[in-house]
Amino acid sequence: MTVISRYGVSVRSSEGLTTLVARAASGEQDAWDALVDRFENLLWSVGRAHRLNTADAADVVQTTWLRLLENLGRIEDPERLAGWLVTTGRRECLRTLRRAGREVLDDTALDVVDETAPAPDAALLERERDAALWGFFAQLPERCQRLLRILVAVESTAYAEVSVAMGMPVGAIGPTRMRCLHKLRMLASGAGDLTEGSPG
Repeated sequence: MTVISRYGVSVRSSEGLTTLVARAASGEQDAWDALVDRFENLLWSVGRAHRLNTADAADVVQTTWLRLLENLGRIEDPERLAGWLVTTGRRECLRTLRRAGREVLDDTALDVVDETAPAPDAALLERERDAALWGFFAQLPERCQRLLRILVAVESTAYAEVSVAMGMPVGAIGPTRMRCLHKLRMLASGAGDLTEGSPG
């Protein structure tokens, strides 16, 4: 069976990662496009997990793909490619953050107020709500934060890739997600209890 990826290339849906990586390493463009199609959202989730802006996250994603291209022929376990990409993406995020720490820019003066906005108070309330939610999210155990960010970025059918990226059994992903969301709801309702250990 073949499917058409978002890049318009025909890919065998049953094709495993080992075959895809081997084909991409031999220069087959459709195999490379299939890898990008499969893991692009996962890499973007890594950038968001490190709170990079869109431009920096895009740079991290592109650099991570470049690192994979450079190392395609040396990937020892292609079936664990998701973990390799996540680890490489994290390293690139940390490099970006260290570089930003040396080049701090105060861009508050560049903020432009849209005087034609019909309901500025509504926008302010929305920003305050979002800020509060992110504050609660930041209080979750790190593993919960990583899992929720990755699950938002990948398709629900990609649990095998989430399993590799998180280092947890596929069967534990759903229950762990439910526990993490429950903790987030408890925090948001003012009854948070983070005394439990990390999930999973």
